[in-house]
Amino acid sequence: MNQLQQAMQDGDLQKIDQLLEKFLMNAEPNAQYEIAESFMHYGYLQQANRTLEHLQFLFPEEAQLIIDRANVMMEIGEEDEALELLLSVDTESPEYPQALLALADYYQMQGLFEVAEKRINEAVELLPNEPLLQFAKAELLFETGRFTEAARIYDELYTLDKNFAGVSLAARLAEVYRAGAGYEKALDYYMEALEDEVSPDMLFGSAYAAFQTEKYELATKQLEDLKELDPDYFSAYLLLAESYAMLEDNKRAYQAIQEGLARDEYDKALYLFAGKMALKNNLPNEAVEHLQQAVALDPEYMEAILVLMSIYSKEEQYEAIIELYEQLEKEQFDWTALAPFVAEAYNQDEQFEKAYVIYKKAYNDFKDDEVFLEAYSYFLIEDGKRDEAKEVVKRLMTLQPTEQQWIDLYESFE
Repeated sequence: MNQLQQAMQDGDLQKIDQLLEKFLMNAEPNAQYEIAESFMHYGYLQQANRTLEHLQFLFPEEAQLIIDRANVMMEIGEEDEALELLLSVDTESPEYPQALLALADYYQMQGLFEVAEKRINEAVELLPNEPLLQFAKAELLFETGRFTEAARIYDELYTLDKNFAGVSLAARLAEVYRAGAGYEKALDYYMEALEDEVSPDMLFGSAYAAFQTEKYELATKQLEDLKELDPDYFSAYLLLAESYAMLEDNKRAYQAIQEGLARDEYDKALYLFAGKMALKNNLPNEAVEHLQQAVALDPEYMEAILVLMSIYSKEEQYEAIIELYEQLEKEQFDWTALAPFVAEAYNQDEQFEKAYVIYKKAYNDFKDDEVFLEAYSYFLIEDGKRDEAKEVVKRLMTLQPTEQQWIDLYESFE
């Protein structure tokens, strides 16, 4: 037995296989069960299965062996054989609740969550005061998005013990409250969990909860600590930049997002935010470069396209607007939100017929947009389409009944 355990520690699979069969023929059953547990601990699941199979041959009615072997078989991908074993456990056996719990794991792995919950509920009925079953139910509820129900059970277990089944309940409660948008409670539990163990995921979770509760200084602290712990935790950089932006520290926000881009050059959201921060720092050329990169990664990235066109419009780069729009047209990407920029660009480029088509097509979507209507009405007047202009001005009068210029303009059509 000592030789087998040493071989496990050394990772010597060849020696393990050489020793195992002889060991099974000569060792006492208790020693065999102990070595099976060691195999499971070190991850030698095939050897654990072989050992349990031998024990099951010796003690075919022993329910605990059946359950243990079924759990191992699920781990090595032999789910159907595991199911057959679990269904063979006698319902009158004291171990039957364990079998139900293992069956729930099986059905959960198959995505049959309702069946899994039914099995757990059966086990709970048999052992209503067993915390392990309550924990299993909470885990299933959490996985299926029933956060309120999961939180209730986790809270009850938390009053009994702060750690359960090797899991920090403070950490679990932080996750479930965050998933259910209970960010205040989530943050409290994250901070408690971090007192016991600091991990990248816990730091990020606490920062996210802090951001959602408008504790931006705490968010930046947690994320700076996260960067020190794991510089390649890519999600941290965007949230860090957003946190600095909320503190109106635009220089540090832009610096953070650039650090993120240095780590991950294929995240379009980083480029979009970099573009916005470049604008905040009065760097329009850099903003355009970032936004162009975002669009290059996703040619239909609507928010980036919209921001990019707004910059082009402000800079009066009408040819750039037209070029971008016509490229989108080739991709059969039609988005009316771009219409004000595109119509203005065609108008300024003296492509009046195209401008008219865009304006007319977008009118229904923008009939409550006073800036669009004003530009459209003057375009129509200049293009000699006075009857149509009259209708647009009439709409403006409806939206701004006290605005004298629209009244005067409307009367000029009479």
